[in-house]
Amino acid sequence: QVQLVESGGGLVQTGGSLRLSCAVSGEFFSSYYMAWFRQAPGKEREFVAVISPGGLSADYAASAKGRFTISRDNAKNTVFLQMNSLSPEDTAVYRCAASFGPHPLSSTDAYSYWGQGTQVTVSS
Repeated sequence: QVQLVESGGGLVQTGGSLRLSCAVSGEFFSSYYMAWFRQAPGKEREFVAVISPGGLSADYAASAKGRFTISRDNAKNTVFLQMNSLSPEDTAVYRCAASFGPHPLSSTDAYSYWGQGTQVTVSS
């Protein structure tokens, strides 16, 4: 059984930073593509970032490029999302997800396992 547990969300002012973590239980963590998605009230779930199993490559949504950094620690079965220069438009529930690929990794269809999410609120 694979479980994903996010942490690190909270309330931050515009321009601030947060670092989200996602701890993954079970085997094969180092084989998964790991991603972050977010969903704001009344909106569809949106791709944020994905990182390859070995951590050597990453891809970002246009809204995240230059501000967010995804990383992972395969020894600790954890993936991170460093978020800088936050704005109210970043307010959402952020969820991590795990995939073996090879589907388009920006699609929710690619992911078999999901965390419950952590709330990020950015005040203006």
